[in-house]
Amino acid sequence: VQLQASGGGLVQAGGSLRLSCAASGRTFSSYAMGWFRQAPGKERDFVATISGSGYRKDYADSVKGRFTISRDNAKSTVYLQMNSLKPEDTAVYYCAARRNGMGYTRYVYNYWGQGTQVTVSS
Repeated sequence: VQLQASGGGLVQAGGSLRLSCAASGRTFSSYAMGWFRQAPGKERDFVATISGSGYRKDYADSVKGRFTISRDNAKSTVYLQMNSLKPEDTAVYYCAARRNGMGYTRYVYNYWGQGTQVTVSS
């Protein structure tokens, strides 16, 4: 599966952005999806994950209550709605896919998008 992330940009603290990740292929619903982020000089960290059906979701503690992951299997797209953004959310955001259940570490994902930059100014 090929993934194409988009929607990043520059936003002021307290603002919102919605990231999208479009997938190729006809079996999108069989993949659990995840969002990760990587700030300069840091590791790629887990942000959110969603099951293939979309019924189960989970988040990193740092984004709970502010970010929402969702998916539209008819459009083969996963989204990350980011509200109340903080300067510490600044990073390159990556979407990822894996065949089995939700994943919380980058090592279990097989497919990655190219990343989209999110910059939050104070």
